[in-house]
Amino acid sequence: MPRRRRIVALEYHDVISSGNDDSSGFSGGAAASYKLTTESFRRHIAVLAAAAVRVAPTVELGADDGTDDTRVALTFDDGGVSASEHIAPLLEARGFRGAFFVTTDRIGTAGFLTSQQIADLHRRGHTIGSHSCSHPTRMAACSANELAHEWGDSITRLSEIVGAAVTTASVPGGYFSRAVAQAAAVAGVRTLFTSEPTTSIAHFGECVVIGRYTLRRNDPAERVAALIAVSSIARRREWLKWNAKKLAKVLGGRAYLQLREVVFKSGRS
Repeated sequence: MPRRRRIVALEYHDVISSGNDDSSGFSGGAAASYKLTTESFRRHIAVLAAAAVRVAPTVELGADDGTDDTRVALTFDDGGVSASEHIAPLLEARGFRGAFFVTTDRIGTAGFLTSQQIADLHRRGHTIGSHSCSHPTRMAACSANELAHEWGDSITRLSEIVGAAVTTASVPGGYFSRAVAQAAAVAGVRTLFTSEPTTSIAHFGECVVIGRYTLRRNDPAERVAALIAVSSIARRREWLKWNAKKLAKVLGGRAYLQLREVVFKSGRS
């Protein structure tokens, strides 16, 4: 039987103390729907620690060492200050490391990581990657020049901060396209994470594109266990939901985003 290695990348955002939604990362109801409490996140990583999986740094995801296993990547978007204050200490207590994707225009602003904190996370063995410069609402709608700026300038700034080449990134907002991947590859990105819920890997030149499964604030730890299972109904369901939502995004354009904002402001999530 041929060996089969599974890569399950989990997509998180901020981890906050209860009742402090705007203490880290972007503010507002839509952003808050992705923020876990510290207690909830602690339960999530306890499930991973007990499972027969390898929580792997991003550099190890594609390495074929002949093993038949499930490799889990823990990724965190936006660059909120909770990466330093809550997430990294909780991961390190379990011997895990994460990948933190930073929106570089927000570095040093209220609720976001400082340059010093980013450099410290890198020194402690966590991956630092780009989440673009400005976190465009619809990155796939950006022009070629805009994409070159969003990837190129953010990669340059982060590389200067950590003192090493930054080659990892994640696409903001879930708006992925071939042009987004190609621009990332030109900017030096070699591993690009999307929000597409899949374990399949795509290649755009030298850039490897990996999908992710998004965790939200009300997701119990049992959902993590379901997503990393060898045969996962939860992964298949997530793929179906994502593709239905992707169609709505394409057909709705900006109207989709406006409706989403109304829903979150009304308290329905």
